[in-house]
Amino acid sequence: MRFRLLFLLLFPAVVFAQKQKIVATDLTRIKQVGGIMLSPDGNRAAYTLTTIEPSADQAADARTGEYEYRTHIYLTNLKAGDAKALTRGTESARQPSWSPDGSRLAFVRTVKGKSQVFVMPLDGGEAYQLTDSKYGANNPSWSPDGNQILFEAGVSFAEMLNDTLLNPGLRTPSWSLEKPGFANNDFVKPNKAIKANPDGSLAEIRAYLQKDVDDKKAKVITRLNFQGEATTEPDMSFTHLYLVDVRDGTPTERIPARPITRGFYSFNSSGWFPNGQQIVAVTKRDTLKHPDREQANAIVVIAADGKSRPTVLMGQEGRSYFSPELSPDGTQMAFLSSPTEGVNVGQMGIATLNGTTVSGTQIIPFDRSAGNFSWATLPVAARGRRATTTGAALYFTAPSNGGFPLYRLNPVTKEITQLTPFEKGVSSFDAASGRVVMALTEVANPSELVMADADAKNPVVLTGHNDWVKQKALSFPEKRVYTNSKGQAVDYWIMKPTAIANSSTGDTKKYPLLLNMHGGPSAMWGPGEGSMWHEFQYMCAQGYGVVYANPRGSGGYGEAFLRGNVKDWGTGPAEDVLAAATDAAKAPWVDTERQVITGGSYAGYLTAWIVAHDNRFKAAFAQRGVYDLTTFMGEGNAWRLVPNYFGGYPWQPETQKVLDANSPYSFVENIRTPLLIKHGENDLRTGVIQSEMMMKSLKVLGRPVEYVRMPGGTHELSRSGNVRQRIDRILRIYEFFERYVGEPTGTVK
Repeated sequence: MRFRLLFLLLFPAVVFAQKQKIVATDLTRIKQVGGIMLSPDGNRAAYTLTTIEPSADQAADARTGEYEYRTHIYLTNLKAGDAKALTRGTESARQPSWSPDGSRLAFVRTVKGKSQVFVMPLDGGEAYQLTDSKYGANNPSWSPDGNQILFEAGVSFAEMLNDTLLNPGLRTPSWSLEKPGFANNDFVKPNKAIKANPDGSLAEIRAYLQKDVDDKKAKVITRLNFQGEATTEPDMSFTHLYLVDVRDGTPTERIPARPITRGFYSFNSSGWFPNGQQIVAVTKRDTLKHPDREQANAIVVIAADGKSRPTVLMGQEGRSYFSPELSPDGTQMAFLSSPTEGVNVGQMGIATLNGTTVSGTQIIPFDRSAGNFSWATLPVAARGRRATTTGAALYFTAPSNGGFPLYRLNPVTKEITQLTPFEKGVSSFDAASGRVVMALTEVANPSELVMADADAKNPVVLTGHNDWVKQKALSFPEKRVYTNSKGQAVDYWIMKPTAIANSSTGDTKKYPLLLNMHGGPSAMWGPGEGSMWHEFQYMCAQGYGVVYANPRGSGGYGEAFLRGNVKDWGTGPAEDVLAAATDAAKAPWVDTERQVITGGSYAGYLTAWIVAHDNRFKAAFAQRGVYDLTTFMGEGNAWRLVPNYFGGYPWQPETQKVLDANSPYSFVENIRTPLLIKHGENDLRTGVIQSEMMMKSLKVLGRPVEYVRMPGGTHELSRSGNVRQRIDRILRIYEFFERYVGEPTGTVK
């Protein structure tokens, strides 16, 4: 009996000993489910699976070689364990779309550097390439009769100038390109008969200068939004809609596609009306304004034959309308709307349609950022007493309280029901025939395909793509709530080091504590948010406790909370995250002398702000941050955060005072905490000079600072960037902190 009791007492520790710690390269084992599309009869689902694979041209040792992302399409009959890959190989396939009769799938694959639409018969036979668009083809969508496919193509400004279909008459834009000294846009189309000559006439000199631009020796920039994510973009590009006929069988030659939109502006978020004669899409409201200056979007109707100009369905000056989603019978349209300026949560609305005109609209009270709309017909038992004749309901997701729940709107009663808990995240889903199929994220598993009934009850896990996690020891977060000085409830979570989270022996060892913060500033973290799954588990496995919070200004808590950091990026949010850290440090396992801090993007800003105002941390890691808001106004493509959050521009004296008071760089002399700074060399969202100002200044001041530039890296280093650089990043976090808190004495290793 004593032996049995002893065995039971020791059993949890034995179980933990059999499980392995999360390691850095486990990042490459995470498989992400997405792109879910239910078949028209609701009995099958196509979805995508994104994996990280060793590059074929690298050494056999994947731990030191390069990796590449691959995405392939899978099919399931909605039975556990029956999913099979429909596409394979080194070339990814994505964006699956069912034909109306369920016999074929359209999808996108890259051919010679351009995305093209392929069609795969599901009753046998190989997929065949449908389009050969010189501009590429994305987001295929079948017409209701199954005879055509709608797709999007990206066209450069230079290509637009010479395309007689997209630009009849080969005209220049109706809006000004804002070339100083020119009253019109005639300079755009120079006379090709004029020879380039640096010593010639003014016309010949202009031809010479244009040749330098053509030969990539110079970039001439006149547009406002000239910064992309990884490089400057002097010229704009536009998204246009095309239709291509679909033939039965495998065509012996490519079928030419025809554009149904034209002009120097873009169309996206497109979808078919049920009659197959019109298409709904989103474009700029005022097409006579430069696209960089017109921030308002309108929802428009486009004739499928492309013979008439788009007509505005919903549009208003100073306001954007976007994310249209038509009900199955075409009598209703869900949409989102938001002011073009300021800090706002998009309002959800339902428009009643009479053909292709709006006969009424109703804004649905919902203080979260709704998205991913999907209409579905409910089974009779799930419709309730007050339902539409067809029983159609609107499913959607929204970040909320640390997760991404699935919601459902009854369009008659306007009642919204939360279907999944805050502790889980739905990253992709589709609903039909009384069921919901979703990609689910939770602490126990980063991504799997799950099927449930129309109320998202009785879930069945259909896949085991991340079953390897079952052999890993995990740390599960504990939620707590703090009421800040504004009276707002701030959610935060504490994760114990994996060793003590999985131990029953009463470990008395002290561990370091990591305060990890999110960016945005309007992002949101929580157990149902998948981007930080690996980082949190890795740091816990390395013997760190982790605390993270959603301070004022975070998304997922409504518009008032979102606006809680307007003109206050530093002091208020710092109060909230430091309160979480203070509470976490009270745990008996925390060594309060070994606390560290990190964050990226806006949280890189907040890291620098905090170490300039608080000395509790032994080391800090500021990632791809913003440190001087005036410089950020010019350097980053996210520059509109400056007027939206701070009410003006740096040349306005009162605004400049606010910007200086909110810039960590203004307090650089106060920073004495050892600081590691990281930035991607090609990061134009926040701008690399931000980090170099901090680095250089701290070096002049003689402070302990190290700077890491990631060659080729963009702002997405922690989520979708180069895999080796993502692994490098997480290892640098750990290695740098170990220099200062790796030993209980706090001595540097």
